[in-house]
Amino acid sequence: MKRKQSLVGSFVSHAATHPGDPALVWHGEETTYRELHQLAERERLRIARLAPGGDEPIGIVAVKSPSVIALVLACLLEGRRFLLLPAPTPDGRTSRALVEQAGIRHVLSPDGPEVPGPGPGAPDRPVEPRAPHRTEPGDVSFMFTTSGSTGRPKIVPLSTGAVDRFTTWAGERFGIRRGTTVLNHAPLTFDLCLLDIWATLKHGGRVVLVDPARATQPGHLLDLVSRHAVQIVQAVPMFYRLLVDATARSGRRLDTVEHVVFTGDSMPARCLAELPRLFTGARFYNVYGCTETNDSFLHEVDGAEPADGPVPIGRPLPGVHAVIVDADGGIVTGPGRGELHVATPFQTDGYLDREQDADRFATHHHEGRTRRYFRSGDLVRRDRDGRITLEGRNDHQVKVRGVRVNTHEVEQVLLDHPDVVEAAVVAVPDPVAGRLLRGVVRRAPDSPLNSLALRRHCAQRLPLTAVPSTLLITDDPLPRTSTGKIDRAPVERACSPSQPNEGTTT
Repeated sequence: MKRKQSLVGSFVSHAATHPGDPALVWHGEETTYRELHQLAERERLRIARLAPGGDEPIGIVAVKSPSVIALVLACLLEGRRFLLLPAPTPDGRTSRALVEQAGIRHVLSPDGPEVPGPGPGAPDRPVEPRAPHRTEPGDVSFMFTTSGSTGRPKIVPLSTGAVDRFTTWAGERFGIRRGTTVLNHAPLTFDLCLLDIWATLKHGGRVVLVDPARATQPGHLLDLVSRHAVQIVQAVPMFYRLLVDATARSGRRLDTVEHVVFTGDSMPARCLAELPRLFTGARFYNVYGCTETNDSFLHEVDGAEPADGPVPIGRPLPGVHAVIVDADGGIVTGPGRGELHVATPFQTDGYLDREQDADRFATHHHEGRTRRYFRSGDLVRRDRDGRITLEGRNDHQVKVRGVRVNTHEVEQVLLDHPDVVEAAVVAVPDPVAGRLLRGVVRRAPDSPLNSLALRRHCAQRLPLTAVPSTLLITDDPLPRTSTGKIDRAPVERACSPSQPNEGTTT
């Protein structure tokens, strides 16, 4: 059997055999495989001079650009593990904490210290990558961080083997090959890039990079997909809502797209129903996964499914094992509900800070074998036909007047209202009830929706304890993290008891 090449080995091979092929599109300009490799070799020399022979990770300020992608390739070529750091905040607090946690001495960006590079006289044929350094745990290359939407971000190291197995699967599953054009909407710090960018470069495709400064401009996004004849799109539901809303009246179509992948959050049923109108020749997929496990489940959506129910997460990817664990710690073998635990060929061996592993990993003996599973924190239900759907999260379970309520389920009911575009529900302390639910809702443009009508909608579908005691309606987008998930910290501040507790704001 022929041995599969690594990500970086495949990139090097393609740069040698097809140097003129376009690798990246950024601000309308193409970077070829030869040019990208030369950039990477310059950065490789800089890394070797700054940190010769060390095993400590390199920090990369992941401000999207071809130069930063070249920095990542340089680390892979040099066999150095690296942490992708978010773009600097005004105080730099998050990045500093991550740098300290990872033990990083050198944080690099394209504007950092210069060292002599290969220059114009560099050999045309790319140099083979070094064997990676052995590190603990495992043979680590990429290090991502969790989103931090439900707490302090954690550092997630991935082995080169895990990355290679995933990028091989993604390329084969979605037909990425020489010349395939893939849109990258996610930030470089988000694990979606393993498909968007790294699987694409491994298989000789072309990546169209979306500038984060324009990532919420639907006209710009539509133009990128159309002008560059994009064939594969993967993004969070927010991206698709932007496009659907922008094309509702114009009737614009994106007929070059062959595969539409949505992930990272629940896809609203109304948005999903509109996607075939926009992407006329595409197949549609719901992908489920966590940063710690990478993609784990895949569901191809077809027209025969109910239009008003949650989209199933599908079936496990090849080599993936999953169990549903009930409240008593037992494995659910038939229809039932519980927390999803997953073991994948693409997952981390554990967080960089091993103390954070304790409540996130579990060992189960199932199907004749003992495996280490990641506890996703996601609550799922399996029906009699074996379909698995998401119901919420363990950390979304709260007690209101002594009754357990899942805030995710309440959000889904709010989103079922035809005039609701976005919704977030949080539990706030109350001296009498213990906790009360408060909701923030973004209504559709020109909608007359008010809190009274929305409360009536909830009361018809939820038990009394699950109806938010207060609802704030806004015309502005809800705050989101860099990965597209609702940022709950500012939502909780807006819903705090000291804030106005009812009505509409604009």
